[in-house]
Amino acid sequence: MFTLAHLSDPHLGPLAGFSLHHLLGKRATGYINWRRNRRHAHDMDVLARIVDDMHALAPDHIACTGDVSHIGLPGEFKTAVSFLDTLGPRETVSFVPGNHDAYARSSLKALAELLAPWSGSDDGGAGYPWYRRRGPIALIGVSSAVPTLPLMATGRVGRDQTARTAALLDRAKAENLIRVVLIHHPPYVGGARRSRELVDAERFETMLRLKGADLVLHGHNHTFSLAWRPGPERDFPIVGVPSASIGPLGHGELATWHLFRLGGDGKAPRITLDQRGCDLAGLVVRRQEIVLMGEAVGSRQ
Repeated sequence: MFTLAHLSDPHLGPLAGFSLHHLLGKRATGYINWRRNRRHAHDMDVLARIVDDMHALAPDHIACTGDVSHIGLPGEFKTAVSFLDTLGPRETVSFVPGNHDAYARSSLKALAELLAPWSGSDDGGAGYPWYRRRGPIALIGVSSAVPTLPLMATGRVGRDQTARTAALLDRAKAENLIRVVLIHHPPYVGGARRSRELVDAERFETMLRLKGADLVLHGHNHTFSLAWRPGPERDFPIVGVPSASIGPLGHGELATWHLFRLGGDGKAPRITLDQRGCDLAGLVVRRQEIVLMGEAVGSRQ
């Protein structure tokens, strides 16, 4: 059995170490939104409880699907480095970026350089998609993070990255691995409202249907979601996780993380989801267990 933890959208704070010239263009509206809303909604004490609960269950690997920042400032990525290092050794943690991490074109250089240790392929290759083999699974990291206009939170994968993701899915199938795709935006049509959608979701979803996958993980919506799509051999689940840091002053679902137990192999995978999150008292509790493929995997607790 291999255990995979998934968290997303921690929106690390507080914002610090920047000057007014950083707040040009889209960052100005983003900063106002942070001051009015996000700094109250995203509670770092709540996030710390989520991480403590994760450590208590000692997953084999941890996947973070983006939005470690608010407005993509270089200083925020330094905070993200510290945060990702608290999750575990770098070889046991993987990252793909979200739209807030690519908030402005000037965000992209620091994002790529500082978070490279968590977003490179096993062979040392940089960029997306990346490919990592861990135990019986292949992790395929896809970036949907692109700079957008103010008040827009859309994402895009692009034709080239979609084609290379298809090739990696073929590779993982040939290696008889359980195929897990990581992406920030929901990768299917209707997965998010128009101003927040993956604009080329139809193309990426079609590729997934043709190539197949065993598990697709995303964040972005700050809500739990479970969608199923048909693949060549079997239907596969697309699972969205809420933000890992939403506290009692936020709107929507309280902070949550997911623990997946994976068994079997690429031909006959067995996957169970444990949903764990904060309750109104601030304690992290198990919310539900869902058997996604095959019989239940591992212990019930």
